[in-house]
Amino acid sequence: MRRILQRNPIPHHIWYNVTRKIAVLQGLDAVQMAHLRELSTWFLHVKSITGVQGLDVTPAMRVTVAAQACLLILNLDIEYFDNWIEVVLYPGAFRVAHDHTDAIGLVHHDANVLSGEAWLRGPVILSWSDVARDSYHSHPGHNVVVHEFAHKLDGLDGAMNGLPPLRSGMSRQRWAADMSAAYAALQDDLVAARPACINPYAATSPAEFFAVLSEYFFTGPELLKAACPDAYRQLSLFYK
Repeated sequence: MRRILQRNPIPHHIWYNVTRKIAVLQGLDAVQMAHLRELSTWFLHVKSITGVQGLDVTPAMRVTVAAQACLLILNLDIEYFDNWIEVVLYPGAFRVAHDHTDAIGLVHHDANVLSGEAWLRGPVILSWSDVARDSYHSHPGHNVVVHEFAHKLDGLDGAMNGLPPLRSGMSRQRWAADMSAAYAALQDDLVAARPACINPYAATSPAEFFAVLSEYFFTGPELLKAACPDAYRQLSLFYK
């Protein structure tokens, strides 16, 4: 790590000019920002950030992605970003097609327009226009970088199921109980057509629940604490 930091420093003017504008970083103190800069330097050394469809990825864009990705592991460990190497940036929302087989064996072809996607053992794919929007304008509960990199934490153990490898001392049973209760309560609200306190997309699956709650934890913590206090406590223990 020392060798990487010495040989690949992020120029101060780029780091300062970028990070001072990123909404989700505004609550960090000087010590946390210094550590985040170290993690971001490491991230940019070991991960590639590639533009497609003619997108020219500038140093400022790389730092924008790296700093917000590394916010998730600020108090974890770099091993949480193991087993993948690439971030792909599209200019805007991108179209993806997936096949799935239903219960009776029929194959369905689905196409969706996405702002981000994280593959279990592959890249993180992001829409730069959405990254820029979420980075430079405060939208509680919305940050595509946090969302997709939360999926990477979740998938470290080989499955994206809403249960990332927990830090030492945390209880899997307590995590499962608190997160499952909050997930069920959200689904009950939606079934009963009651207004949801958080983004209804969180009810799609346990994996999306963890990713959406991570967005709220970093961009709208008071909203999350009020809506899902037990889940908020688990994320506080996990992200420190």
